[in-house]
Amino acid sequence: MESSINITYLTLEGHIELEKYRYVYFVITLMVYLFIIFVNVVVISVIYANKCLHEPMYIFIAALLFNALFGTAALYPKLLKDFLSEMQVISYEACTFQSFVIYTYGASEFTLLSAMAYDRYVSICKPLQYATLVKMSTVKKLLFFSWFFPSLEMGIAFILTRQLKLCKFKLNRIYCNSNGLMKLSCGDTSVRNSYGIFVLSVAVFPPTIFIAFSYVRILDVCLKNSKEFRRKALKTCMPHLLIFISVTITSCFEVINSRLEGNVPHIVSMIMSVEILVIPPLLNPIIYGLKLQEIWSRIKRMIWKRKTHMLDINHF
Repeated sequence: MESSINITYLTLEGHIELEKYRYVYFVITLMVYLFIIFVNVVVISVIYANKCLHEPMYIFIAALLFNALFGTAALYPKLLKDFLSEMQVISYEACTFQSFVIYTYGASEFTLLSAMAYDRYVSICKPLQYATLVKMSTVKKLLFFSWFFPSLEMGIAFILTRQLKLCKFKLNRIYCNSNGLMKLSCGDTSVRNSYGIFVLSVAVFPPTIFIAFSYVRILDVCLKNSKEFRRKALKTCMPHLLIFISVTITSCFEVINSRLEGNVPHIVSMIMSVEILVIPPLLNPIIYGLKLQEIWSRIKRMIWKRKTHMLDINHF
């Protein structure tokens, strides 16, 4: 299992009292994952099935929810398998790949949210130019950028991480991340660590600054207009703002946790490490499904049609 020449497997030792609570963990995690899949797929399906929702704002929402499914797929299946396994192990290749997918998901959240902020900014601050500035070709370019650049940034990090020479094989986490792998290395990690700080700066700060700038401009325009205008602007911006706050807070928790690992209680560390893969994927579709009337009304219509269809079958 462990070799100083050919490293095949790493042991994940972050689980808390697994022997005692393995089935409780399994049931709760399975329910959470199935609910994440269900609520995200429902909203994505509603947007896909209704041509009147094939507009930039809703396409960005569908992309954000798809990104959540992408990120959670890297954690939950492996986690569920580990709960029922005698040994919680992962190959080094799979570990670095899991880290790559999770970090790509996190970085893409910020780029997608900044693209959505641009859409809202143009819609509210420059409504007469909206059709020109936010064409479908522009949407496609923004979506490509939102996934390609995070993938490129994390791909380079993946290559640098794969080049690390490990001399420890026990990871005190329930899933893999780059900082954890660097702590297992017995070689020089200065290049990888410097690149990690650079990527964090590029992936988080420019989108955050742009989103903040967008909302300052939106607020300025709203204050100059009527109450009805402010109400409509708030209605479309509030879900995005809530999700941005949620993603930012949970991302900060993970960054702080990875840096302070070992200096906080283990159970607190584990909770902080999974929040970004639990809270945003759960809240995003619920917030958009309930807050945006166009989506919520179609979800209710879909449920009503299903009920009517079932009643007709039973009556027959």
